[in-house]
Amino acid sequence: MISLVDKISFHQKQNLPFVVYSKPNSDTVLGLFQQNDMLYEIRDFTEKGFVFASFDGSQHYIIPENESEQWSEDWIANDETISQNDFEAKEDVSAQINFQDLVEKGIQAIQNNAFQKVVLSRRETVSVAHFDLVVTFQKLVQQYRSAFVYCFHHPKIGTWLGASPEQLLKANADSFETMALAGTQKDAGTANVVWQQKEQEEQQFVTDYIVSKLKAVSAKIKVSEAYSVKAGTLWHIKTDISGEFGQELDLKKAIQLLHPTPAVCGVPKAISKAFIIANENYNRSFYTGFLGELNRDFASDLFVNLRCMQIENNKAHLYMGCGITKDSIPEKEWKESVNKSMTMKRIL
Repeated sequence: MISLVDKISFHQKQNLPFVVYSKPNSDTVLGLFQQNDMLYEIRDFTEKGFVFASFDGSQHYIIPENESEQWSEDWIANDETISQNDFEAKEDVSAQINFQDLVEKGIQAIQNNAFQKVVLSRRETVSVAHFDLVVTFQKLVQQYRSAFVYCFHHPKIGTWLGASPEQLLKANADSFETMALAGTQKDAGTANVVWQQKEQEEQQFVTDYIVSKLKAVSAKIKVSEAYSVKAGTLWHIKTDISGEFGQELDLKKAIQLLHPTPAVCGVPKAISKAFIIANENYNRSFYTGFLGELNRDFASDLFVNLRCMQIENNKAHLYMGCGITKDSIPEKEWKESVNKSMTMKRIL
């Protein structure tokens, strides 16, 4: 029997759709290898397979379980780590000015009461002349064990890899779990993580918005205290949220309520989303969309597409976003975006 590594290489050479992924804190890598090159769309979220959806909600694709060869293989972890100092950030003055101007525009809109929070992002392209898909995926699995790590390829969509710290929704027939995740700071190697008012406020915006939306359609919602969680070399603030499905809430409705989350879009959602589309000056595509298992083994396990990159020819497009509130400082938001870019640059 061939190994998963060989299977990925073989399917890649055939240019057929596939996805391989590992769930947070798991030693098992799972795969779906589609046996044709058709592009299947989600119709009503009763389909079974691996979903890959865009930020703007216009594209919901699936690698169907019934059209694919399923794969599972344990990858034993080792202690090899990539130094935080291995990759030196190159100064890009033009990109910094453009991003800080965008952040300033977002702060101005908040001060004008257009919305309470908006998440603004940028794209950075780096050369990857000798890119090896399998080796890069292996590095991601090894380095970001607490994240949802994936490699997705479809000849009609492209090739994406990522290590997301944020779950959109985990659900079975009766109940669901989600989270509010916001605030970012670089790991300083200390046990105590201190959050400034800006980050705490941002986290509360996200939590309150998600809870208010879910409470409107589910009577039983539980909310944890906020706590710090580490993802790779970054810290975030996290709140766990869970509840039960009922007559007014099912999987499709829950996804529609949650996506895009305030952690990748803003509050209120519709106005901040419109601002993003009008002002970011690039198409997010599948960045800050969602992906994951849909109705596999009677459960769905979906994640927000963060800390990701798109591979196109000999280039890697990296995506980074920052939550903007009235207390944001453009220079600090730029530095946060640079810290986030290091997640993928260290792998490359």
